[in-house]
Amino acid sequence: MIKVLVVDDEASIVKLLQFNLEKSGFQVVTAFDGKQALEMVKSEQPDFIILDLMLPKMDGMDVCKTLRQERNNTPILMLTAKDDELDKILGLELGADDYLTKPFSPREVIARVKAILRRFQNTPEATTAPQEVLLQFGDIRIYPEKYEVFCKDVKVELTPKEFELLNYLASHQGRVLTRDQLLNAVWNYDFIGDSRIVDVHVSHLREKLEDDTKNPKYIKTVRGLGYKLEG
Repeated sequence: MIKVLVVDDEASIVKLLQFNLEKSGFQVVTAFDGKQALEMVKSEQPDFIILDLMLPKMDGMDVCKTLRQERNNTPILMLTAKDDELDKILGLELGADDYLTKPFSPREVIARVKAILRRFQNTPEATTAPQEVLLQFGDIRIYPEKYEVFCKDVKVELTPKEFELLNYLASHQGRVLTRDQLLNAVWNYDFIGDSRIVDVHVSHLREKLEDDTKNPKYIKTVRGLGYKLEG
């Protein structure tokens, strides 16, 4: 059973999400502040985290940042009461995989959790069977079943969305992909043209894969259009 950690200081929201997640077949553990959230991640090892932005003791941004600095790539859906683009972009820059603005529908939360998990979960065979290199370009190898990427034989830690974006670019190597195409393919729903989300994740990939981020070898910007991956 997939374990979801719900972190929010509003008991009514925690109760609402817990009820609907458990009804959908998830196991749920809860936390009500940022420090407790980090403790629960270590003790419970959840498969998914729903994380409120505004939390006592340590806010959601700092929780997300701490987890990513510790190379914990558990998928994170961030909740925010602020309808502020900067908050959303900052959350994504720190490693959140997605965001929702309050008020939200529990059905939408569950749909997004499932969408992210579909991309992130490993199959049992992937943990034991030898992996065939399905995608390779330059010094980079991608193992889609294990969600693993190696650059110059060194494993690169990517968040789920970073991996999905790289995998999609690699699957369409040499083709120019618009930001809207990438939003639809990787995020799988309407971001109302918020192309900065794509730009932020491309920037993260370049930092992790490119020797020179100002002159990238692999992920090229096609001005006025989008991006393409070159081998």
